[in-house]
Amino acid sequence: MKNFINKLIVIAAFGCFFTQNINAQITTGELLGQVNTITTAVPFLMIAPDARAGAMGDAGVSSEPDANSLHWNPAKYAFIEKDMGISISYSPWLRKLVNDINLAYVSGYKKIGKNQAIAASLLYFSLGDITFTDIVGNTIGQFKPSEYAVDLCYSRKLADHFSGGISLRYIHSNLTGGIDLQGGQKSHAGNSVATDVSVYYNKEIEISKQKTLFAFGVNISNIGAKISYTDNTEKDFIPINLRLGPSLTTNLDKYNSLGLVFDLNKLMVPTPPHYDTAGAIIAGSGDPNAGIVSGMFGSFSDAPGGYKEELREITYSVGLEYWYDKQFAVRAGYFYEHATKGNRKYFTVGAGLKYNVFGLNLAYLIPTEQHNPLENTLRFSLLFDFDAFKDQNKKTN
Repeated sequence: MKNFINKLIVIAAFGCFFTQNINAQITTGELLGQVNTITTAVPFLMIAPDARAGAMGDAGVSSEPDANSLHWNPAKYAFIEKDMGISISYSPWLRKLVNDINLAYVSGYKKIGKNQAIAASLLYFSLGDITFTDIVGNTIGQFKPSEYAVDLCYSRKLADHFSGGISLRYIHSNLTGGIDLQGGQKSHAGNSVATDVSVYYNKEIEISKQKTLFAFGVNISNIGAKISYTDNTEKDFIPINLRLGPSLTTNLDKYNSLGLVFDLNKLMVPTPPHYDTAGAIIAGSGDPNAGIVSGMFGSFSDAPGGYKEELREITYSVGLEYWYDKQFAVRAGYFYEHATKGNRKYFTVGAGLKYNVFGLNLAYLIPTEQHNPLENTLRFSLLFDFDAFKDQNKKTN
């Protein structure tokens, strides 16, 4: 029973369980410094799926390209040096409460000539086993809720130092297995199709007579249709998100290099307005029933607290990455979210190791303000370098 209750809390907190109306009434006190978070369906799309970026404060829009770039910025693949690679990542979720919730991620890419690349990925979120009961506690069914997203992307150099990328994503979210909800409503899986549009720029510059690679990336992700889990409820926005930021990578000497990455994130969905007791809007212009395009553009000016609140909706990620001889890496980072918008604040640390064909990345999260589903858990990513595999075969032959 305890396991069941814990999982219900997980799902409810995740914000995906059939929100009848995301315009929950907000008091004046809440607008003056309390919580006014933005909720969407399928928030698992925003979880950092790989251990490298997870160890750098969830920053990755302009970091050096790798096999996991599809999540952070698909345009980076055009500048990746290797011909082909695959990454497999695993993240336990809420391990302090339950032991069967996890996030798995598989991604891979293939260069097509020098200027373009294709990539694909699968993101799978499992919520374990849940027993459903009626209002008096009788068992009415058992199910394993899960969600997944399948991505395909194309990236191409548009100039010597500039590239663009576009991704197509299919999203499937099945949280009840068709079990009838209270009031006899029929439930069903939620489905959506979305796209990412991204650009990436990099150029070698000189700082203090030291050659440094400067990069900047922008990715607008999850531009797609709303999701509903019943036939009688209004559809909810998926997490359309703007991610942008710069990075600097410098070779300190022949063996040592250091990288700095900085990301800004802003959800491009309506902010919940302020309602009076009669249900009329008295502050803010966010409309949960708005269309996708109007909701995206309106998200920059619809907060009840004006532009001060709009600025609070931006999250900040900063990460450091040190490499020794391109074989051993140490990483650290910090993530910040304003207290009225979710209050996620945490440090991250991690390490990486490359050995011939294989690479291994580890990440660990340390919360500073509140508990986090990933605290006290070790995330890992395993990478396969097919170029190194081919070179090894040539040497053997």
